[in-house]
Amino acid sequence: MIGEVTGIRKIRMLYLQLLYRCNFTCLHCFHGKRLQYADAFTAEEAVSLLSLMRDEYGTEAVTLLGGEPFVYRELPQVVRHAKQELGQRVEICTNGYRIERRLTEIAPHLDLLRVSLEGVGSTNDGIRKRGSYQSALSSLSLARDLGVPTGATMTVTSRNIGEVLPLASILGQLGVRQLKLHHLRPVGNAADHPELLVTDTTAYGRLREELARTRLPLEVIVDEDLSESGAPEVCAPSGGPREIDRIEADPRGGLTMSCKAVGKDSHAFWYEKAANRIVHRPSTTDELTLSVPDVVYARA
Repeated sequence: MIGEVTGIRKIRMLYLQLLYRCNFTCLHCFHGKRLQYADAFTAEEAVSLLSLMRDEYGTEAVTLLGGEPFVYRELPQVVRHAKQELGQRVEICTNGYRIERRLTEIAPHLDLLRVSLEGVGSTNDGIRKRGSYQSALSSLSLARDLGVPTGATMTVTSRNIGEVLPLASILGQLGVRQLKLHHLRPVGNAADHPELLVTDTTAYGRLREELARTRLPLEVIVDEDLSESGAPEVCAPSGGPREIDRIEADPRGGLTMSCKAVGKDSHAFWYEKAANRIVHRPSTTDELTLSVPDVVYARA
């Protein structure tokens, strides 16, 4: 269905939100009230979607996230299916909070563990949860000891923009390979915390300059919209590529692609779980947020 409507024949990665539920209520979480929703994939629905995407669009990799994927009971079953049955690359995005037992169980089938951090020590804990910083570092250390490659993500806010480089240094010492920096958007919980927004957008330019001249212990990937001009507000089709990097599935079955690739149809597809099929539901919204490229600062 996606191919017939958009011309896309290959989608390299599926971002699969297994559930909305989370054991954190981070101040900046874009899900907001959705964290209270019970929507979730069953293990059978998740593996069916994985198989469908592999068979119809050649999907080679899956990133499992939520909510918090480690509170999803069937996580080992989904991970094993993706790796053993489908031969896919498997990545998990997590808050890293008390995941040691389950991480040890799935480690042989995991290609990357990516942990979210929002700064160093109390800065992180003030945004995420008390004790979450040390727990995240412990999970990263355990993953390293288990032979699982690791990465991290950080949403840049007014509280932590000055801690990007100190955090990168700490993560590098733990063997973390990559840090992704994301732009904070005033949606979800962040809408109730405008003080977290970076109002002096020239600070983004200073951050980029600092990253460019610093010998980094790991690769840093920066959202293109971490800039003074930000991201374009209006989405327009770019000519219909035959291949795209990713598609995202939310716990209800809603599918989202970059509107840079498919224009107003970026939110127009749904996975019908019971029928195991993707259907087209044309969008009624004309203006959508544009997905933009990242800038990479390689390790020294």
